[in-house]
Amino acid sequence: MKNLWFITNPGSGSSTVEKCEALMAIFADHSLTVVGRTIFPEDQLPNRAMLETADVDAVVLFAGDGTINAAICALDDWDGAILILPGGTMNLLAKALHGDADPAAIIRAMHEHHERIALSFVAAADHRAFVGLILGPAASWVHARELVRAGRLRGLGRAIRHAWARTFGRGIRIGGAPGLPSGAQAVLVTPDGDSLQLAAIDARDWRSIAQLGWDWLTGDWVAATSVTEVRATSVHVLNDKPVLALFDGEPQQLPPGIPITGAQTAARFISTLSSE
Repeated sequence: MKNLWFITNPGSGSSTVEKCEALMAIFADHSLTVVGRTIFPEDQLPNRAMLETADVDAVVLFAGDGTINAAICALDDWDGAILILPGGTMNLLAKALHGDADPAAIIRAMHEHHERIALSFVAAADHRAFVGLILGPAASWVHARELVRAGRLRGLGRAIRHAWARTFGRGIRIGGAPGLPSGAQAVLVTPDGDSLQLAAIDARDWRSIAQLGWDWLTGDWVAATSVTEVRATSVHVLNDKPVLALFDGEPQQLPPGIPITGAQTAARFISTLSSE
């Protein structure tokens, strides 16, 4: 492996401009050549033709979940390797592939040992979620969360009031998942091989709603309230109108009745964890 294409998003959790430049120096120290670079969303993501023309061996993603998702989907028809570095807030994919190692340690470890593995994902219509899909009225907190992350207080109060009102409204109903409570405020769907793990949050009183909203703003919302977990192979939304759905944090409108299933990618993601 020699030629890299480096995709970053300086607006993500921890992939600052300074850290991106430090990684460029580490690549050079390990005789890795960056033949192309994308600063997303300023630049358009590369496609298969661009990578093949540049003779790219691996694409390096140093960004948050949303950018990583967009890049993986854009390169679905390219068969090269993909290296995911922890550049977001929670970095769940990077942890699954490399443990708690930092970007510099991951690059060093890649020279000593690595393998290409497949990743599981949640699929619904044309959308994919590699970390998780969030359904339900509590997904409305995403707008307030993004304002907090960006440090933009203007409009935050209005976003919180809107999310609060939506969370107290009609909940989400999911078909195909026996045991999941009807009318939950949020359902987190995560991939597990070719099946799905579902966690439903059912918050009914104002104190639970406030706690749910706070945990949305600060990150770890699933751990805060009563959670019911079930497994399924295929589920769908029973509500009679499209619902807000967050695919790795990116909002989409998901029509009712669309099958939500689990699937796996090809073995193209670099893992530095020992298989022993």
